[in-house]
Amino acid sequence: MNVYEFIREKTAGFQENATEFRAKLEPRFRNWSNTINDKITNTLNNPWIANLNPFDKKSAIPSEPITKNEVTEKVYKELHEQLGQEIYVGEWETIDQYCINQFAEITGDKQWIHTDPERAKKESPFKTTIVHGFLTLSLIPKLTNTISSSNNLFPEARMVVNYGLNQVRFPYPVKSGSKVRARTRIVGVQTKKNSIELVNEISIEVENRKRFACVAETVFRLYF
Repeated sequence: MNVYEFIREKTAGFQENATEFRAKLEPRFRNWSNTINDKITNTLNNPWIANLNPFDKKSAIPSEPITKNEVTEKVYKELHEQLGQEIYVGEWETIDQYCINQFAEITGDKQWIHTDPERAKKESPFKTTIVHGFLTLSLIPKLTNTISSSNNLFPEARMVVNYGLNQVRFPYPVKSGSKVRARTRIVGVQTKKNSIELVNEISIEVENRKRFACVAETVFRLYF
């Protein structure tokens, strides 16, 4: 066998092996590609970010000024005009022992001052059981009527996100069987990159009491 024949034989063998190798890999690449495409599709279909464009140039280049659209400007102006004003007073809601016991069961906080009326009557300075502070806090969405789908406070916003709390205080205990209601006051509003941040002061009032049971600042992000 001369050199030319040797090279031709090796080349043919290499091409045959390369074809076989490619045939084995192509299905794997195709599966990987389908998996990646499915994950991207599922992520973009997530309702929390479905309307957010991950390729928005305004997000990719933060140095460029952000132009607020007319709807955002309108909502911001309306909220800013209400700054410092009380915008909502809710209905009275009774917190009974059954509600307290349910909260204790879910959270595991079964201290006798909350769950044992007989002992509380004898040993507690309040002469009855009292509501968990965090139970009072957890009732804010209900007391402010922000969980009702028929009561959309921001119809112009495509998404409203509960961003958190700035501070929470429990100045006065709530006795079992007491009626409470919420009062809402706007204490902060500012524009963000692609949203408006709204800060409300929520004061939980106890019927026939001067001191509030809870005072908390809630923070919302309104996306347009």
